[in-house]
Amino acid sequence: QVQLVESGGGLVQPGGSLRLSCAPSGSIFSIYTMAWYRQAPGKERDLVAGISSGGNTNYADSVKGRFTISRDNTKNTVYLQMNNLKPEDTAVYYCNAFIKLTDYTSRNFWGQGTQVTVSS
Repeated sequence: QVQLVESGGGLVQPGGSLRLSCAPSGSIFSIYTMAWYRQAPGKERDLVAGISSGGNTNYADSVKGRFTISRDNTKNTVYLQMNNLKPEDTAVYYCNAFIKLTDYTSRNFWGQGTQVTVSS
């Protein structure tokens, strides 16, 4: 059973940094796109940043210049480096990946979510 396993959330002061990591457990063939979403209380889940298998990236306007998404294809891991964090970045962050499981099967997966709280 393949699952996405996230780590790296926590409590940080405004202006601080955190790095999130996400990788699948279990056997997979390869990973297409990987992305991070976030959901604040009472709000919808929104895209934060995405990265293609070739390394092309896209970001929400609110995080451009502060967050960096990257991936290590040798480890099937995606990272989100978050700098200059603001209280409005507080949310549950979810990893998302479209994974090729076999030659004939691909599926979209979500992580369990990791809490990021920015507060003094």
